Amino acid sequence: MNAPIDLKNIPDVQSSIDARNMPISRVGIKDVRFPLQIDLGAGAQATVATYTMTVHLPADQKGTHMSRFIALLEENKTIFTLNDFKALVSDMMVRLEAKKGDIYVHFPYFVEKTAPISGIKSLMDYEVSLNGAHKNGQSNVVLSVLIPMTSLCPCSKKISEYGAHNQRSHVTAHLTLNEHVGQFDLHALISAIEAQGSCELYGLLKRPDEKYVTERAYDNPKFVEDLVRDVAGVLKSQPYAAEFTVEAENFESIHNHSAYAVIDSIDL
Repeated sequence: MNAPIDLKNIPDVQSSIDARNMPISRVGIKDVRFPLQIDLGAGAQATVATYTMTVHLPADQKGTHMSRFIALLEENKTIFTLNDFKALVSDMMVRLEAKKGDIYVHFPYFVEKTAPISGIKSLMDYEVSLNGAHKNGQSNVVLSVLIPMTSLCPCSKKISEYGAHNQRSHVTAHLTLNEHVGQFDLHALISAIEAQGSCELYGLLKRPDEKYVTERAYDNPKFVEDLVRDVAGVLKSQPYAAEFTVEAENFESIHNHSAYAVIDSIDL
């Protein structure tokens, strides 16, 4: 029978020496759901986020302290800004006594939109993620947002006597944020990107609105190549974007595959 454990001197097995001489690239917790109040330039919004938090583990250390990841979340329940998230990554390095680490969090983000003719209001949801990485003594943040929209094929419109095929498109912007992050406004960015599609989407439309969006898309045809170029032009003008990548995927209505295009800012 094991002897009783002295609660004042509980052994710290994680900090013991490991003799296999194998560092671990990332170790931590994955897919932890946690409440989040986030302010991305347009006021605070409550949502539910999913976190993955990892650090590099040296070859001679047996394990990391898993409970410290959760403790870090529990201690940071205030309204988060992008600068707060960057600070959270740096704090994790101190708590876990690590030199490299990452926090990846994704969550639904809602924007109230107004239908173009009826004026009726409804919510649209967007997929947002933050990827914070700490390396060589510095933390950086990449923000990604997926924006659905309508695209109508210019070729189909040109060659058809009536009608044109259209589809829902997903445009995803990945932004590496610089020191001008205080100027970031996600609502404004979403609106600017949505304006590059054949037509934007809405949560709720009445019949006059449906007529408008149908005709709007027909009058504003876009290839997938047009989408990435036009959105890249928007991102290139943002003072807070150190680097960016924009992806566009058209879920084709006349094919069983998607049309796809990507622009990296390093190629411009």
